Amino acid sequence: MAKDQHTSSRPWILDAVPFLVVVLIAAHVLALVYWIYRLATEKQPQRRKAH
Repeated sequence: MAKDQHTSSRPWILDAVPFLVVVLIAAHVLALVYWIYRLATEKQPQRRKAH
């Protein structure tokens, strides 16, 4: 019964690495989507033919 407790020899930060990787990937995907949205919706300056 003494082995029921979760005792790993790894530090807790190594257990959190996969979660941190997923969070970082999600943040970058959201930033990319926001950047594309901003590019698609920004006002383009009016161009005039000058010749």
